[in-house]
Amino acid sequence: MHLTRRIITQIVFYSGLLLMLLGTVFLLGALTGVSRLSLFWSCLFLIIGGLFAVIATKISKRAVYLFSALFFLLAGLFFFFSGLRVIPLSLSQGWPLFSVFAGLALVPAGWRHFKAIRIRYFIPALAFIFLGFILLPFSLRLVSFSFKRFMIDWWPLFMVLAGLILMVLSLGTNKKNGD
Repeated sequence: MHLTRRIITQIVFYSGLLLMLLGTVFLLGALTGVSRLSLFWSCLFLIIGGLFAVIATKISKRAVYLFSALFFLLAGLFFFFSGLRVIPLSLSQGWPLFSVFAGLALVPAGWRHFKAIRIRYFIPALAFIFLGFILLPFSLRLVSFSFKRFMIDWWPLFMVLAGLILMVLSLGTNKKNGD
């Protein structure tokens, strides 16, 4: 009974993977006026993310595979929707989003590793997300001044934020049971 359920689960999983690959191939053939290079990168990243997801769920339960799966899947979706012009950003404009993707992928990876939200994963995740959102207005040219001007004027803010992060990290590691 248990073996049969396991075989059925594997058949369903690999059927879903096959449908995703076939759908991607047919989608590439059906789309006109869409950058083939962008769709190629999206398919490549989605396939790599899918492979890491298989490794993270079926082979090895390590957090690094879950992080990689989520990061590549988010990046693949960005390339896919960017290629379809659903997200009107090119890679040269949207590159800070990859920092956001890294932060978003780090939270579930930390949860998987510790079975709870831990500061040693959560603070770097927030830092990656924050960094991405700080850099995004500059890459989209939403601000009238340069990043260099911003750094010259606002560098003390980064010292304050670094000090705050160090304080929160030290508070999180002072527990008796630790991370």
